[in-house]
Amino acid sequence: MAMRYAQLPRLFSNINYFNQQTRYYARDPFPNKVSHYLYRAKLIDSIRLALRSNPSKNSLEPLLSDRVLDSFVVTHALRSAPSADSALSFIDSLERLQQFSHNQNTLHSLATVLAKSRRSVELKSLINSIKDGNFGYVRISFMNLMQWYAAVGDLESVLQVWDEYRVSNDKVCTESYNIVMRLYAQMGDDSEAVKVFYRLVDEGAIPNCRTYTIMIEHLVNSGMLCSAMEVFKVLPLMRIKRTLNQYSLLAEGFTGVKQFDKVKTLLEEMQVDGILPGRAMNLSLERMKEAGFVEETEKFLKEMLPNKQIKNIECCVESSDEDEDDGSEDSSLVVGGDSVEVQLKPWIDPRALASALQKWNPEEVKALEEAKFVWTSRLFCKILRNINSPETAWKFFCWVACQPGFTHDIYTVQRTMTLLARHGCAELVDKLIFKIRKEGMRLPFCTIRLIIDFYGISKNADAALKVFHDHRDLCGTISKFNMLLLYSSLLRTLTKCRRNSDALDVLEEMILQEICPDIQTFSGLMHHFAVHGDIKTVQKLFQMVKQSGIKPDAYMFKVLIQAYCKCERAALAWRVFEDMRNLNLTPDFPTKELLVQSLWKEGKRREAAAVEENCEEISDVLPLRLRGHIWTVSSADFTRVFDIYSKSFA
Repeated sequence: MAMRYAQLPRLFSNINYFNQQTRYYARDPFPNKVSHYLYRAKLIDSIRLALRSNPSKNSLEPLLSDRVLDSFVVTHALRSAPSADSALSFIDSLERLQQFSHNQNTLHSLATVLAKSRRSVELKSLINSIKDGNFGYVRISFMNLMQWYAAVGDLESVLQVWDEYRVSNDKVCTESYNIVMRLYAQMGDDSEAVKVFYRLVDEGAIPNCRTYTIMIEHLVNSGMLCSAMEVFKVLPLMRIKRTLNQYSLLAEGFTGVKQFDKVKTLLEEMQVDGILPGRAMNLSLERMKEAGFVEETEKFLKEMLPNKQIKNIECCVESSDEDEDDGSEDSSLVVGGDSVEVQLKPWIDPRALASALQKWNPEEVKALEEAKFVWTSRLFCKILRNINSPETAWKFFCWVACQPGFTHDIYTVQRTMTLLARHGCAELVDKLIFKIRKEGMRLPFCTIRLIIDFYGISKNADAALKVFHDHRDLCGTISKFNMLLLYSSLLRTLTKCRRNSDALDVLEEMILQEICPDIQTFSGLMHHFAVHGDIKTVQKLFQMVKQSGIKPDAYMFKVLIQAYCKCERAALAWRVFEDMRNLNLTPDFPTKELLVQSLWKEGKRREAAAVEENCEEISDVLPLRLRGHIWTVSSADFTRVFDIYSKSFA
């Protein structure tokens, strides 16, 4: 039943804080975690259906007496509520149960439903009740408030909370900028959206892939497709992962103006990036067919959509004793309604299911088999993303290969390979590579690069070198630009493994192949050798930068100044500072302070005073608050993206 917002304070004040550890969390009747998960999933599905049925049937009441009804069930049932009224009706029914109380997760879910339904009055009533302490230790973060107010479209409240957040924290997270930037873009305030991105960079936050998704969406929705495409093309330079959402936005935009050649280019890039197409791409593909691109579309579908080439792979991992959206799938659940059947996809939480499978014992596996899931590549990848153990991941990979109707494809294989590489399981990665070669399949370029990157995390330099030299042909012909990225990843991995001589050998090989490192790669190498006190190599690398015709940026100068100061060579750091000034660049505050202290320590007081005086001058270039980042972004990249974005709305 629908509830008036005036009822909310009374309702909320009657609900006590729920201690999840002591009430309704036991799984005593269930032999294992998977059985417990499956029962709760079934209960959530029943509640979802009840919330969509005729209220006169009272189909919700019997479900609330189930002893497994806990905060997990309530949280996900609320998130699946079809409307704010149905969610409030559910809350009203729960309030009548003596044995149940809410916790932070359930209240946050309710707030999210109210926000998405733009029920501003009810949302603020709930927030005030929480702030007044009516729910004990339930807390609301600044980010919670910003997300909820943004969903409602309340810009004034978002900005007010953001100001409070900034006052109470020296540094705020990138997502807070994203929220404000997207809200301005949605409201058509283009100049303010641009200012938020400028502010993000100026204040030292690091833009992430979502930041650029918001930028691309803003440009596409404003009809500036060429600018959006320019930004999209810069992302690999900044080592920013391009996402399915970005591809879908651009494909939809170019399809709308019938520029199908651009859509074709995007589809080709998707193959290189190894991105599994989503449902959002279907319309673009259909329109391409209608426009006469039948052969190209069919080729794309054949090469990109899950194939049936990889069969069962024998599980060779020893037992453990010897030693990463919603999860709804395409299957539907049908029940009767008044006149029209209600159809829902079965509810599934990949994270919770993965958690239940972490130990991978026989009882849990048997329960999973009896559940008779319809296994798809997408479902497998969602669960695999949330499995932490490489042993469990491999057993899951081998087990699902034996399930009826399922065959591994390149997407499931690449996800598994990168997870194994991250944990240093080189033998298993080699086994999958051997199978791929045997089947005559190709790996996306991004997978080879990710494997090399992840071998850096697991400190396995030899395996990275082997993949680079022996297996990069698995992704076919590699462009010169992509070879630059691949070399950069290998150099970064070698430095992480402290294989300094190997890194210098690879750098020499790279230059002999006429592939010039970009400024990020040089900065990363210089930083690595500076940290280890190898000033001679740092100087040698800087000379290579000059010989390559690359213009050093403020971040590279920062790396040099820090290196010289650490080795008590303040005079050399002073010369670097003078070079910066000649290029109209200034160091950030920490670097300036370090230089001044080092000069004072070595008795160079006149130079120290000159640094203080010069840094007070205002530079007329884009602010340089840590504009470069080790191995990833250069000042030139930021400047280019900002120029594209700002000039589009000038």
